[in-house]
Amino acid sequence: MVNKTLIALAVSATFALTGCQTLSNESTTTTTAPVAKVIEAPVKAGETSITLKQAMAHPDWLGRQPLSSYWAADSSSVFYTRKQAGNELKDLFNQNLTANNNGDKVAVEALHQTGSKYAVYSKDGKLQAYVFKGDVFVQNVKMGALTQITRSSVNESQVQFLNDGSLVYREGSKLNKVDLKTGLTVEIANLKMADKPKGVVEPKDYIAQEQHKLIDYIALTHKNKKDKENLKNEINANNPSRVDEAFYLGKGMRLVDAQLSPNGTHIIAVVTKKTSWRADGDIMPNYIADDGRVKAEKVRRRVADAKPQTSTVYSLDLTTGAQTELTFDKLPGFDEDVLADVKKENYARDGKKYKSEKAPRSINLMSDWTWSQSAIQWNQQGTQAAVMLEAWDNKDRWIASVDFDKSEFVPQHRLHDDAWVNYAYNDFGWLNNSETLYFLSEESGYSQLYKKPVNGEVSALTQGKFVISHLDLTKDDSHIYYKANEKHPGIYEVYRVNVQTGNREAITDLNGMTDFSLSPDESKLLLSHSKLALPTELYITDATAGAEVTRLTNTVSEQFLKTSLITPKVVAVESSHTEQPIYAKVYYPADYKEGETGKNRKAVIFNHGAGYLQNSHLGWSGYFREFMFHSLLAEQGYVVMDMDYRASKGYGRDWRTAIYRNMGTPEIQDLADGVKWMEKNANVNDQRVGTYGGSYGGFMTFMALLTRPELFQAGAALRPVSDWAHYNDGYTSNILNRPDVDPIAYERSSPIYFAEGLEKNLLINAPMVDDNVFFQDVVRLVQRFIELEKEDFETAIYPVEPHGFRQPSSWLDEYRRIHKLFEEKL
Repeated sequence: MVNKTLIALAVSATFALTGCQTLSNESTTTTTAPVAKVIEAPVKAGETSITLKQAMAHPDWLGRQPLSSYWAADSSSVFYTRKQAGNELKDLFNQNLTANNNGDKVAVEALHQTGSKYAVYSKDGKLQAYVFKGDVFVQNVKMGALTQITRSSVNESQVQFLNDGSLVYREGSKLNKVDLKTGLTVEIANLKMADKPKGVVEPKDYIAQEQHKLIDYIALTHKNKKDKENLKNEINANNPSRVDEAFYLGKGMRLVDAQLSPNGTHIIAVVTKKTSWRADGDIMPNYIADDGRVKAEKVRRRVADAKPQTSTVYSLDLTTGAQTELTFDKLPGFDEDVLADVKKENYARDGKKYKSEKAPRSINLMSDWTWSQSAIQWNQQGTQAAVMLEAWDNKDRWIASVDFDKSEFVPQHRLHDDAWVNYAYNDFGWLNNSETLYFLSEESGYSQLYKKPVNGEVSALTQGKFVISHLDLTKDDSHIYYKANEKHPGIYEVYRVNVQTGNREAITDLNGMTDFSLSPDESKLLLSHSKLALPTELYITDATAGAEVTRLTNTVSEQFLKTSLITPKVVAVESSHTEQPIYAKVYYPADYKEGETGKNRKAVIFNHGAGYLQNSHLGWSGYFREFMFHSLLAEQGYVVMDMDYRASKGYGRDWRTAIYRNMGTPEIQDLADGVKWMEKNANVNDQRVGTYGGSYGGFMTFMALLTRPELFQAGAALRPVSDWAHYNDGYTSNILNRPDVDPIAYERSSPIYFAEGLEKNLLINAPMVDDNVFFQDVVRLVQRFIELEKEDFETAIYPVEPHGFRQPSSWLDEYRRIHKLFEEKL
């Protein structure tokens, strides 16, 4: 056991933090990220210099780190998966809390006995239920006895304990309840995507009625059908061995979600019209198919082809069979024309005048890309339900409870954003022992935690210029644990807040990237922690402040430990356009001496992908190949900068939405500030700077070279977006609205409209079976360059690669070309 502030990590650096804010337990404390903080990390010690081939090798050589970790039911050990060497299969390991030996591999025949990351527990905590390979299992937590509930070819899911101790699971659109004492399984609801049968229909018009009067056979046949139907209804209603709990939710509909109340009396079900996720023409040619022929791969539709879609929410009463639609007209702003100003601008460009009118908006369940929870949440007693909804136009998020007596929604909270509501930071739920909601909201400008009684006012449990995520409520409602970057934007620790007083405290102080999982008995935290030069490992600590931390796994390879790498400093680059600085990693050359002059250094700025992603943090990056490539460049005398430009995650709402309707302008302004900073602080010649990046980073490379050619002498765009109208709806419509409403935003944000601006050297690396950013994006822009008679570009294609490259040979080829570009042009 070691003190958490003194954890000895084999390849970790000692970080010097200047200007740190002191944490406070008072709820009124507001912690602000310092403006001029520099975090330094020395060169990672090692015997072997990194080579380009090694940097681009299969990541197995790093050591195959622990993944998908979770607690055993009795809190005595943890499970995690680890990739096998040489293939893509994963093994499951069981790790004792006191050992530091990477645990024991779970035998294949015992995999069904290990619980699940998404296991649920009975109200008294004595039983755990989970699904393994589509079958349901229940384990006695104390005794360890395991019972298999189902064994079938049907895929069961969504296990849930009811307050009476019975277990419910979902089988397709059916909900089955198991009496764990008798083993009897009862179908309690069947949600059918069909219209309700009309039964035996009485003759309606004159001709039909006369037919029944005149033809005895017709009358008798009709009577027999009615008798049979009446008998069936009588048996279903009065015979205790039968069940007929069908709810008909409409022909041609698709079940989005259905959640049963813990008391077993109601279901909140959400359906939407069943439509294809693509059109027949949405295909992608695969030239290297396994049969030697060209294969037409099916791909998603484009944002330009997206059509409005709305959902229908039902309250289903299992005691009476009543089925009631919950309409959206109680939601504040449900019919507002929130895009009126955008439409006016676009109409005016075409010489038209737009008239704003109110109309019901398309509304659906909230879709959060980081969630494992449902957008439908019941309180523990089953007396209150809350639903999180979002508008199709991306401008509103609502939390509404349900008044079951009036069969209507009761608005509890509205989050409106003139840009777009975030697709992260939407965690919410009920306190266990009161009719009070808790939820995350960016209404203050940062993701913070709030609570609201059903019949009371909203109050903030946290406030500050930092972001909160990953909520975990204790059973007694005393605390909510969460992850936050409170002391520095790039350092994520575990905290907890007292739900009643608002007092908060830091649980960890590890100075890196830390995720957590609270043990079932709530006594301990399982930590996934990494540093700049140390991949993720597992640790354990008590769930209280000041506790010691024990390292559970050591999976980093000896080869990586012996590899010398230059780790970057995290600096705050002064912005010309915002009060907030632009946090960035800077890799200084191995021979760099502070204060050197002459402006003779060459430099590269890397642009991370996704747009909304944070990479200048103090943890291990998903861009680990780039980390090693940047270290190699630094060894060769380059200064390398990796910026969290505006649009990046972790810095609040305004940073996120700075690109609304204007992608590729604020970000390039930030790159310009980066070049200026390196010229002033790192002896860089501003005429010897290049840039590169993939996906969103490739888009930024395009925009930098096409709209600000004076900034960079060369750029490499990898798997790049050239026209946002061809990207997907879920991402793009948030930022640029949709092309039918806001073509101005697409034209000012898409590189293909600025192709005439190419003056400097451009390398385009494009995978051909990319179902994320289509190869067509590159093809169209290349054709545009050809028609404009541009010369300073070249294209490399990768016939078998998807968006995320898989073959080390492709990675190596790609980065050899990037390295060659910078060596020749800078």
